[in-house]
Amino acid sequence: MQFTPFDLEYTQSVWEQKVDFNLTESGVHPIRLDELLGDDSDKLSEMLATEINYPHVNGDPELRENIAKLYNGAGVENVLVTVGAAEANNIVMQTIMEPGDELVTQSPTYKQIWGLALNAGHMVKPFHMLSDKGWALDIDDLNAQVSDKTRIIAVCNPNNPTGYILTDDEMDAIVAAADSVGAWILADEVYRGAERLREEETASFFGRYDKVLALGSMSKAYGLPGLRVGWVVGPPDTIEDIWRRHEYTTITASMLSNLLATYALSGDVRPRLLQRTRDYIRKGFPVLEAWMNKQDGLFSYTPSQASAVTFIRYHLDINSTELMEKLCRDASVFVGAGDSFGMDHHIRIAFGQDKAVLDEAFSRIEKTLRTLA
Repeated sequence: MQFTPFDLEYTQSVWEQKVDFNLTESGVHPIRLDELLGDDSDKLSEMLATEINYPHVNGDPELRENIAKLYNGAGVENVLVTVGAAEANNIVMQTIMEPGDELVTQSPTYKQIWGLALNAGHMVKPFHMLSDKGWALDIDDLNAQVSDKTRIIAVCNPNNPTGYILTDDEMDAIVAAADSVGAWILADEVYRGAERLREEETASFFGRYDKVLALGSMSKAYGLPGLRVGWVVGPPDTIEDIWRRHEYTTITASMLSNLLATYALSGDVRPRLLQRTRDYIRKGFPVLEAWMNKQDGLFSYTPSQASAVTFIRYHLDINSTELMEKLCRDASVFVGAGDSFGMDHHIRIAFGQDKAVLDEAFSRIEKTLRTLA
C-alpha cells in the first residue's frame, strides 16, 4: 500500500526552523511561562515541587473536569486527554474505522484525518465548502458523498484553513447526514474560542447527536502549542475504547503538561488566555487585509471569522508549492501552500503575530511577488 505523507506537517518540518518569518503557524504567538503564571507564586511553587512522574494516563482528573465544563452535558467520564489533537485524531480513527468503511470529510480542511484514512486503506470522499459563497457548506455535495459505507463524517469548525464558522443550519445538515446512515461525526474544534468577529464561542457538535467525538487542544485558542495537550470528548464507552489505543501510542501526556493545562483552563485564567488570542487575531487581521488590498488585485479572499489564518487565492501563474518554496528561499518567509489543503493557487497566511513582525514579513513577500507578476 502506498503511503501518503502528511504534506503540511512535512513542509513545516523542512522549513519552519530555517526561515526568519514562519507564517504557517495557525495559532497566535505562544505565551511565555512567566506570562501564563503571572503573579501566582503558589502555582509556581507547586510546579517546582512536583515530582516528574507519570500522571493519570487518561488525564489529570481536575484537567478532565475543566475540559468537561466546556461541553454541555459532559462529565469527566466523557473526556480523554491526549498528546495534542493529533494523537486524538489518530486513535479515534483506529478505534472507529473498520475495513470497508469510508470517511467523508470537509474540503478544504486540515488533512491529517484524510491521510490517516488513506494510509489505513479507507476510501476518502470530500464534500466541499463553496469559495464563491464565503466558504459556505455545499449541503447537496455533503449528502451526495454519504452512503451506507460512511463510518465517519469529519469536520473542522471553525475551519482550518478558511476560518469559516458553520451556521446552525449547516451543523444540523451534517447531523442529519450522519444520522441517516448511523455515522459518527468527528469534530475538530481546536479553534473554538479564537473568534474574530464575535464574543460568543463557536458551538460544539457535542450534545447535538449521540455519535459525536469532539476534539480540542491547548495549541490554537490558548497559545500553548508546546504543552502538546489535546483531548477527545464523546460517549463514555467509546472514550474507554479510545483510551485503550492511547495506551499503545503515547501512554500519557507529561506531568507538567497536565498541570499547566489544568491551570490554563481554570477560573479566571482561561478567559484571560482567550482574550489574549482574540487580541492578536483582531489586531493582526487588519494588518494583513490592508496589505492585501494594496496589491492591485493580486489576491481574492473571504475574511476569516475565527482562527489566526486566512485562505487566500492568488492570481499568478505558479503552483502553490512552488510559490511557497520560492518565498522560503528568496524572502525567508514561510506560508502554507494551497496544495497542502487540496486547492492549488491558494496560500494560507497566519496573522497572529505582532504588527512589526507582520509588516516585515509582508514587505518581503511583496518584493518576491513583484518578480513573478
